[in-house]
Amino acid sequence: MKTPVTVVILAAGLGTRMKSRKAKVLHQAGGRPLIRHVVDTALELTPAERIFVVVGHQAEEVRRAVSTPGIRFIRQTEQKGTGDAVTSGREELAPLGGRLMILYGDCPLLRVETLRRLIEAASGAGKSAGVLLTAQMKDPTGYGRIIRDSHGHVRAIVEQKAATTEQLAIREANMGIYCLHADLFWKHAGEIQPNPASGEYYLTDMVEILNRAGHTVEAVEVEDAREALGINTRLELAEVDRLFRGRKVTELMLAGVTIEMPETVTVDAGVRIGMDTIVEPFARILGNTVIGENCRIGAGAIVSDSELADDVEVGPYTLVNTSRLERGVHAGPFARLRMENHVSEGAHIGNFVELKKTRMGVSAKANHLAYLGDSQIGASVNVGAGTITCNYDGAHKHPTRIGDGAFVGSNSTLVAPLEIGEGAYVAAGSVITDAVPADALAVGRARQVLKEEWAKKRRALQKK
Repeated sequence: MKTPVTVVILAAGLGTRMKSRKAKVLHQAGGRPLIRHVVDTALELTPAERIFVVVGHQAEEVRRAVSTPGIRFIRQTEQKGTGDAVTSGREELAPLGGRLMILYGDCPLLRVETLRRLIEAASGAGKSAGVLLTAQMKDPTGYGRIIRDSHGHVRAIVEQKAATTEQLAIREANMGIYCLHADLFWKHAGEIQPNPASGEYYLTDMVEILNRAGHTVEAVEVEDAREALGINTRLELAEVDRLFRGRKVTELMLAGVTIEMPETVTVDAGVRIGMDTIVEPFARILGNTVIGENCRIGAGAIVSDSELADDVEVGPYTLVNTSRLERGVHAGPFARLRMENHVSEGAHIGNFVELKKTRMGVSAKANHLAYLGDSQIGASVNVGAGTITCNYDGAHKHPTRIGDGAFVGSNSTLVAPLEIGEGAYVAAGSVITDAVPADALAVGRARQVLKEEWAKKRRALQKK
């Protein structure tokens, strides 16, 4: 039977070096709050009911960012160090037994595979009381150094300020991630003493405490120390974001997606893209967007929280937000699908066309310079250049419905609420305020007046 694992994520601090009014773990990298990345990783290791998040600063905002049902929260009323953060949850955590894994809400790059190695090492045979994560660093300045005994066990962690010259030469550094025998941890947790300089309680002291009690502590080395990178400044946040983006585009390209100039493309962690899709330079694909196979996302396009079926083309500099585009849709260039649109198979949305809460029917077209808001547009409808739906009366929004096969001439103004029947025609330049029956022609413009020789006579008068 596998040893159960409880994960505690420390997320109570404000992060003063971020120079922000927002708690550090709420800042985003890779398109998600830092805390969400860590929670998602923890969910790969253990059920939600065995995940606890320690909150303090902006506790309610952090709770909202962790939306997975079942995850529980521990309140650290005062930020008195990592040891205090974990022991604040003694009442809830101690009875659970098994293994206790301690993570940080500002270390989002840790891979599931690395943490599984840590769990396996902590669950192995022997007298080990637990395992911590370390890395060999070219420059470990600022990190605690790992002191091993003659058998290779971890004897102590010496912080930078307290280290001797000889200890400062050690390149193996503590990454601060632990997987401990839970019963042993809670048996000895009360022995952690406040640091004389800061008055805080540090988890690092547990290594020496467990050694004194006759137990050993082991270490698992991570190959790339950047994986355990904690974020303290905006510079580090930018670096972590860059690493996330690099991971994502690598994953997609290995899965059959062509990404041109990948160093210029932004893809969030939750995005899914089918094979043979092409993503052009400087595109941004954000949120939980899903893109099918054999699509093309144009240069500079932004697609956010949307669903694109197979064979969709989004032209350069087109914005698609919270919308669904069915198979074979063409949108752009320079189009804006603002929110909650549904564009049916084979429809065309052209340059400088804006949609808002609009459904376009199969093979419908709006190819140039139009605004279509709160509209239901039927199959094979043609919407001419310069057409607008006047959906807002200053207080309320109103719908426009256009039946299958209708033709709306250029520069038409459709004043909602309005219904245009199937197969109807709207003459170019019309202002339409009343319903148009099926197969009718609606003309809503003043009759043209001609005055012969008027311009010639005007010019003559100007010469006098």
